[in-house]
Amino acid sequence: MRIGNRKFDTKNKTYIMGILNVTPDSFSDGGKYNHLDAALFHTEEMLRDGADIIDIGGESTRPGHTVITDEEEIARVTPVIQAVKSRFDVPVSIDTYKGKVTEAALQAGADLVNDIWGFKHDKKVADLTAKYGATCCLMHNRHEAVYENFLDDMVRDMEECVQIAREAGVADDRIILDPGVGFGKTYEMNLEAIHHVDVLHRLGFPILLGTSRKSVIGLTLNLPADQRVEGTMVTTVIGVMKGCAFVRVHDIKENKRAIQMTEAILGR
Repeated sequence: MRIGNRKFDTKNKTYIMGILNVTPDSFSDGGKYNHLDAALFHTEEMLRDGADIIDIGGESTRPGHTVITDEEEIARVTPVIQAVKSRFDVPVSIDTYKGKVTEAALQAGADLVNDIWGFKHDKKVADLTAKYGATCCLMHNRHEAVYENFLDDMVRDMEECVQIAREAGVADDRIILDPGVGFGKTYEMNLEAIHHVDVLHRLGFPILLGTSRKSVIGLTLNLPADQRVEGTMVTTVIGVMKGCAFVRVHDIKENKRAIQMTEAILGR
Protein backbone atom coordinates (compact mmCIF):
# COMPACT_ATOMS: atom_id res chain seq x y z
CA MET A 1 0.00 0.00 0.00
CA ARG A 2 1.21 3.48 -0.85
CA ILE A 3 0.34 6.45 1.37
CA GLY A 4 1.73 9.70 0.08
CA ASN A 5 5.22 8.98 -1.24
CA ARG A 6 5.83 6.03 1.05
CA LYS A 7 5.16 2.34 0.49
CA PHE A 8 3.90 0.21 3.40
CA ASP A 9 4.28 -3.57 3.65
CA THR A 10 0.86 -4.09 5.23
CA LYS A 11 1.02 -7.90 5.09
CA ASN A 12 4.19 -8.34 7.12
CA LYS A 13 4.71 -5.24 9.27
CA THR A 14 2.87 -3.11 11.81
CA TYR A 15 3.32 0.64 11.45
CA ILE A 16 2.60 3.51 13.83
CA MET A 17 0.18 6.34 13.18
CA GLY A 18 1.12 9.09 15.63
CA ILE A 19 -1.69 11.25 17.02
CA LEU A 20 -1.42 15.03 16.72
CA ASN A 21 -4.49 16.69 18.19
CA VAL A 22 -4.63 20.42 17.46
CA THR A 23 -7.68 20.82 19.67
CA PRO A 24 -8.28 22.47 23.03
CA ASP A 25 -10.56 19.69 24.31
CA SER A 26 -9.24 16.29 23.24
CA PHE A 27 -9.80 13.72 26.01
CA SER A 28 -6.12 12.91 26.43
CA ASP A 29 -3.95 15.80 25.31
CA GLY A 30 -6.34 18.68 24.66
CA GLY A 31 -4.66 22.05 24.38
CA LYS A 32 -1.08 20.73 24.38
CA TYR A 33 -0.43 21.02 20.65
CA ASN A 34 -2.94 23.56 19.33
CA HIS A 35 -0.21 26.12 18.59
CA LEU A 36 1.89 25.64 15.47
CA ASP A 37 5.31 25.62 17.14
CA ALA A 38 4.17 23.07 19.72
CA ALA A 39 2.56 20.93 17.01
CA LEU A 40 5.77 20.91 14.94
CA PHE A 41 7.94 20.16 17.95
CA HIS A 42 5.71 17.22 18.86
CA THR A 43 5.71 15.98 15.26
CA GLU A 44 9.51 15.99 15.27
CA GLU A 45 9.46 14.13 18.58
CA MET A 46 7.04 11.48 17.28
CA LEU A 47 9.09 10.94 14.12
CA ARG A 48 12.27 10.57 16.15
CA ASP A 49 10.52 7.98 18.32
CA GLY A 50 9.37 5.95 15.31
CA ALA A 51 6.05 7.25 13.97
CA ASP A 52 5.36 6.36 10.33
CA ILE A 53 2.28 8.55 9.73
CA ILE A 54 1.11 11.72 11.47
CA ASP A 55 -2.67 11.90 12.07
CA ILE A 56 -3.85 15.48 12.51
CA GLY A 57 -7.23 16.17 14.12
CA GLY A 58 -8.92 19.53 14.65
CA GLU A 59 -12.08 18.42 16.45
CA SER A 60 -12.29 16.15 19.47
CA THR A 61 -14.49 13.12 18.83
CA ARG A 62 -14.59 11.87 22.41
CA PRO A 63 -18.04 11.13 23.88
CA GLY A 64 -19.86 14.40 24.58
CA HIS A 65 -17.43 16.45 22.49
CA THR A 66 -18.27 19.94 21.30
CA VAL A 67 -19.00 20.09 17.58
CA ILE A 68 -17.25 23.00 15.89
CA THR A 69 -17.88 24.70 12.55
CA ASP A 70 -16.16 23.52 9.40
CA GLU A 71 -14.41 26.86 9.16
CA GLU A 72 -12.95 26.61 12.64
CA GLU A 73 -11.76 23.06 12.04
CA ILE A 74 -10.18 24.07 8.73
CA ALA A 75 -8.43 27.00 10.41
CA ARG A 76 -6.98 24.63 13.00
CA VAL A 77 -5.73 21.86 10.73
CA THR A 78 -4.64 23.35 7.40
CA PRO A 79 -1.71 25.44 8.68
CA VAL A 80 -0.42 22.41 10.60
CA ILE A 81 -0.77 20.08 7.61
CA GLN A 82 1.08 22.55 5.38
CA ALA A 83 3.83 23.07 7.94
CA VAL A 84 4.32 19.35 8.64
CA LYS A 85 4.41 18.51 4.93
CA SER A 86 6.89 21.28 4.18
CA ARG A 87 9.28 20.41 7.02
CA PHE A 88 9.10 16.64 7.31
CA ASP A 89 9.10 13.78 4.81
CA VAL A 90 6.16 11.87 6.30
CA PRO A 91 2.67 10.89 5.17
CA VAL A 92 -0.03 13.00 6.85
CA SER A 93 -3.54 11.88 7.73
CA ILE A 94 -6.53 14.16 8.37
CA ASP A 95 -8.89 12.97 11.08
CA THR A 96 -12.28 14.25 9.93
CA TYR A 97 -15.70 13.12 8.74
CA LYS A 98 -16.70 16.39 7.01
CA GLY A 99 -16.56 17.12 3.30
CA LYS A 100 -15.40 20.74 3.49
CA VAL A 101 -12.66 19.92 5.97
CA THR A 102 -11.57 16.95 3.88
CA GLU A 103 -11.20 19.06 0.74
CA ALA A 104 -9.26 21.80 2.54
CA ALA A 105 -6.98 19.21 4.16
CA LEU A 106 -6.30 17.39 0.88
CA GLN A 107 -5.57 20.70 -0.83
CA ALA A 108 -3.15 21.47 2.01
CA GLY A 109 -1.28 18.23 1.32
CA ALA A 110 -2.91 15.48 3.41
CA ASP A 111 -2.33 11.98 2.05
CA LEU A 112 -4.91 9.97 3.99
CA VAL A 113 -8.48 10.61 5.16
CA ASN A 114 -9.25 9.04 8.55
CA ASP A 115 -13.06 9.06 8.84
CA ILE A 116 -14.65 7.96 12.14
CA TRP A 117 -17.94 7.37 10.32
CA GLY A 118 -16.47 5.30 7.48
CA PHE A 119 -17.88 7.65 4.78
CA LYS A 120 -21.42 7.25 6.15
CA HIS A 121 -21.79 10.73 7.66
CA ASP A 122 -20.91 12.75 4.55
CA LYS A 123 -20.64 10.94 1.21
CA LYS A 124 -18.66 13.89 -0.18
CA VAL A 125 -15.71 12.65 1.86
CA ALA A 126 -15.60 9.49 -0.27
CA ASP A 127 -15.88 11.48 -3.51
CA LEU A 128 -13.06 13.78 -2.47
CA THR A 129 -10.85 10.90 -1.40
CA ALA A 130 -11.26 9.40 -4.85
CA LYS A 131 -10.80 12.74 -6.63
CA TYR A 132 -7.48 13.43 -4.92
CA GLY A 133 -6.29 9.82 -5.11
CA ALA A 134 -5.89 9.72 -1.34
CA THR A 135 -5.85 6.70 0.92
CA CYS A 136 -8.64 6.31 3.48
CA CYS A 137 -9.15 4.69 6.84
CA LEU A 138 -12.79 3.68 7.31
CA MET A 139 -13.77 3.29 10.94
CA HIS A 140 -16.68 1.27 12.28
CA ASN A 141 -19.22 3.35 14.17
CA ARG A 142 -22.87 3.40 15.18
CA HIS A 143 -25.03 5.96 16.93
CA GLU A 144 -26.14 3.33 19.45
CA ALA A 145 -24.53 0.12 20.67
CA VAL A 146 -27.42 -2.09 19.51
CA TYR A 147 -26.55 -5.27 17.60
CA GLU A 148 -28.04 -8.68 16.84
CA ASN A 149 -24.63 -10.35 16.65
CA PHE A 150 -21.90 -7.85 17.38
CA LEU A 151 -18.98 -9.20 15.36
CA ASP A 152 -21.05 -10.24 12.35
CA ASP A 153 -22.86 -6.90 12.38
CA MET A 154 -19.55 -5.04 12.62
CA VAL A 155 -18.24 -6.84 9.55
CA ARG A 156 -21.45 -6.12 7.64
CA ASP A 157 -21.26 -2.44 8.61
CA MET A 158 -17.70 -2.34 7.33
CA GLU A 159 -18.79 -3.95 4.06
CA GLU A 160 -21.21 -1.03 3.62
CA CYS A 161 -18.37 1.45 4.17
CA VAL A 162 -16.24 -0.33 1.58
CA GLN A 163 -19.13 -0.26 -0.88
CA ILE A 164 -19.49 3.52 -0.46
CA ALA A 165 -15.77 3.92 -1.10
CA ARG A 166 -15.82 1.74 -4.19
CA GLU A 167 -18.89 3.46 -5.64
CA ALA A 168 -17.12 6.80 -5.23
CA GLY A 169 -14.14 5.47 -7.14
CA VAL A 170 -11.69 4.77 -4.31
CA ALA A 171 -9.38 1.93 -5.32
CA ASP A 172 -9.16 -1.16 -3.11
CA ASP A 173 -5.45 -0.58 -2.54
CA ARG A 174 -6.32 2.78 -0.96
CA ILE A 175 -8.59 1.36 1.79
CA ILE A 176 -7.77 0.64 5.45
CA LEU A 177 -10.35 -0.63 7.97
CA ASP A 178 -10.60 0.27 11.67
CA PRO A 179 -12.89 -1.63 14.13
CA GLY A 180 -13.68 1.62 15.94
CA VAL A 181 -12.79 0.82 19.53
CA GLY A 182 -14.62 3.28 21.77
CA PHE A 183 -17.29 4.21 19.22
CA GLY A 184 -20.83 2.80 19.22
CA LYS A 185 -19.89 -0.06 21.52
CA THR A 186 -20.26 -1.13 25.13
CA TYR A 187 -17.23 -1.83 27.32
CA GLU A 188 -17.58 -5.56 26.67
CA MET A 189 -17.92 -5.00 22.92
CA ASN A 190 -14.76 -2.90 22.89
CA LEU A 191 -12.84 -5.77 24.48
CA GLU A 192 -14.36 -8.16 21.96
CA ALA A 193 -13.47 -5.87 19.06
CA ILE A 194 -9.83 -5.88 20.17
CA HIS A 195 -9.74 -9.63 20.84
CA HIS A 196 -11.35 -10.47 17.51
CA VAL A 197 -10.05 -7.59 15.39
CA ASP A 198 -8.84 -10.19 12.88
CA VAL A 199 -12.44 -10.85 11.78
CA LEU A 200 -11.97 -7.83 9.55
CA HIS A 201 -9.41 -9.80 7.55
CA ARG A 202 -12.45 -11.43 5.92
CA LEU A 203 -12.82 -8.26 3.85
CA GLY A 204 -9.26 -8.35 2.55
CA PHE A 205 -8.01 -4.91 3.59
CA PRO A 206 -5.25 -3.72 5.94
CA ILE A 207 -6.46 -3.12 9.50
CA LEU A 208 -5.72 -0.18 11.79
CA LEU A 209 -6.25 -0.64 15.54
CA GLY A 210 -6.83 2.56 17.52
CA THR A 211 -7.05 2.03 21.27
CA SER A 212 -4.58 4.55 22.66
CA ARG A 213 -5.49 5.73 26.19
CA LYS A 214 -9.18 5.00 25.51
CA SER A 215 -11.88 4.41 28.10
CA VAL A 216 -11.83 0.63 27.67
CA ILE A 217 -8.29 0.74 29.08
CA GLY A 218 -9.22 3.25 31.77
CA LEU A 219 -12.19 1.18 32.90
CA THR A 220 -10.20 -2.04 32.93
CA LEU A 221 -7.27 -0.64 34.90
CA ASN A 222 -9.13 2.14 36.77
CA LEU A 223 -6.63 4.71 35.55
CA PRO A 224 -6.86 8.27 34.14
CA ALA A 225 -6.01 8.95 30.49
CA ASP A 226 -2.40 9.96 31.15
CA GLN A 227 -1.61 6.65 32.88
CA ARG A 228 -2.80 4.20 30.26
CA VAL A 229 0.40 3.61 28.29
CA GLU A 230 0.95 0.02 29.52
CA GLY A 231 -2.64 -0.91 28.75
CA THR A 232 -2.27 0.59 25.30
CA MET A 233 0.93 -1.38 24.71
CA VAL A 234 -0.87 -4.64 25.48
CA THR A 235 -3.47 -3.85 22.82
CA THR A 236 -0.68 -2.98 20.40
CA VAL A 237 0.94 -6.38 20.97
CA ILE A 238 -2.42 -8.05 20.35
CA GLY A 239 -2.80 -5.96 17.20
CA VAL A 240 0.57 -7.16 15.89
CA MET A 241 -0.30 -10.77 16.70
CA LYS A 242 -3.67 -10.42 14.94
CA GLY A 243 -2.05 -9.04 11.80
CA CYS A 244 -2.95 -5.35 12.09
CA ALA A 245 -0.96 -3.21 9.67
CA PHE A 246 -1.25 -0.02 11.72
CA VAL A 247 -1.78 1.09 15.30
CA ARG A 248 -2.82 4.66 16.14
CA VAL A 249 -1.18 5.80 19.36
CA HIS A 250 -0.08 8.78 21.46
CA ASP A 251 2.99 7.21 23.09
CA ILE A 252 5.22 6.41 20.13
CA LYS A 253 8.47 5.24 21.73
CA GLU A 254 6.87 2.70 24.06
CA ASN A 255 4.56 1.23 21.43
CA LYS A 256 7.35 1.11 18.83
CA ARG A 257 9.43 -1.02 21.21
CA ALA A 258 6.45 -3.28 21.89
CA ILE A 259 5.96 -3.78 18.15
CA GLN A 260 9.64 -4.52 17.55
CA MET A 261 9.74 -7.10 20.34
CA THR A 262 6.54 -8.78 19.20
CA GLU A 263 7.64 -8.91 15.57
CA ALA A 264 10.98 -10.42 16.64
CA ILE A 265 9.21 -13.18 18.54
CA LEU A 266 6.90 -13.83 15.60
CA GLY A 267 9.91 -13.96 13.27
CA ARG A 268 8.97 -10.96 11.14
